Amino acid sequence: MFNKVILVGRLTRDVELKYLPSGTSIATFSLAASRNWKDKNSGESKEETMFIDVDSFGRSAEIANQYLKKGSRVLVEGRLVQDRWQDQQGQNRSKHKVMAENIKFMETKAEAQSGGYGGGDNAPSYGNDSQNNYNQPNNSYQPKSNPQAQVPQKEEQIPEIDIDDDDIPF
Repeated sequence: MFNKVILVGRLTRDVELKYLPSGTSIATFSLAASRNWKDKNSGESKEETMFIDVDSFGRSAEIANQYLKKGSRVLVEGRLVQDRWQDQQGQNRSKHKVMAENIKFMETKAEAQSGGYGGGDNAPSYGNDSQNNYNQPNNSYQPKSNPQAQVPQKEEQIPEIDIDDDDIPF
């Protein structure tokens, strides 16, 4: 069996952070993901927007709470889960949501500070420049390379970077 969800969208509200009795943090937020298409019959452009609840646990929940705000654009990788409960009338209820396993910030610092989608006071605040390399879009897909086809490259001097563990967001 395989249960994997990948969504890109914008937060519809600020992240809500809570703590379980065990001390584990849990962040809850809602994501709006849209799909655009042209109607074959009328040629008219159409849009469908889905609103998906997302939960994240642990350190990623704390980072999401710290850096994500309403309107922030994110990529969420996770799995689909079903919540079940009984309402006040005793009816069984359920809904699907995503349990996030990986959250990637999709905005650059400039986009976030300019107000972007959320606009004005809703724009995320990322702190000072020394802590912001992690919020750049992450092009994490790297095709597998053939080691025999690699061309040796000249060794370059890479400057040392002084980073404390407190500066790393994960």
